[in-house]
Amino acid sequence: MELKDKVAIVTGAIKGIGLAVALDLSLKGVKCIMPYYDWLDSLEDMHRRMDETGTEYYAMQADLTSLEDVKEVIRSAQERFGRLDILINNIERGGWPIVHGPYVPEQWELEFKTTVTAKWYLFREALPILKSQGGGVVINISSIAGLVGRTGPAGLVFNDCYSLANRGIQLLTELWAREGAPEVRVNELMLGFVETRHGPGTRGWGLFSPQEREAILDHTLLRRIGRPKEVAETIHFLISEASFMTGAVIRMDGGYVLGGDQATHIPKGVVAPGESTFGGTIPKP
Repeated sequence: MELKDKVAIVTGAIKGIGLAVALDLSLKGVKCIMPYYDWLDSLEDMHRRMDETGTEYYAMQADLTSLEDVKEVIRSAQERFGRLDILINNIERGGWPIVHGPYVPEQWELEFKTTVTAKWYLFREALPILKSQGGGVVINISSIAGLVGRTGPAGLVFNDCYSLANRGIQLLTELWAREGAPEVRVNELMLGFVETRHGPGTRGWGLFSPQEREAILDHTLLRRIGRPKEVAETIHFLISEASFMTGAVIRMDGGYVLGGDQATHIPKGVVAPGESTFGGTIPKP
């Protein structure tokens, strides 16, 4: 996809990964609609950095768990820029056990409504426009919480409803890919521990002991935390290069799901070369 003058809705873009994605797209000429709701102390910095790209954008306050607010976001894209080509479904709400402790019903409901229902609202409202124009792209951002849940070193990070919600996103990705085809491609980027998302730059990460942080790194094959820039680069690939990919899930977690165990070398064994384990010899070809 040629990106210049395309229009994208990028949710969760007031800071962190969402902002990194919006900046990357804006530098490539994409006009971004950036709904925000909280983290208002980051708003001034967001405007400063987006202004520096030189590409027009529009930031608006919206509660994406409200269908009416979602409709207003979609209307704003059409009224201001006359089109909509890309939806980066980056909205979520995680409930870190180390931060929130035991569940209260309000926390459970907020995690599900923000992580799943808001994505559904955005997709349902954007799909008719994306299909009518053709060549549309939707990217759902999810978490490895949907695979590992509240287990291992990640158990202090991924709460029950957040894990359940992220497991459900894969089903939606596949369903939406069927609904969008052939005019719209829908793919999913599943993230592990990344700076500003599950990693450094979050309140929960600051509550970990050095040993708890080290346990997460030890469980990650690449032995490091991901960077927002790497996420933005992968999203650019999904938008611009992955033209034959839809309904797919890319896991970007540094190998956390595989765990930190290295593959062992194959031992020499006790059978001599050419000797069969059944007592005979292996015939030469």
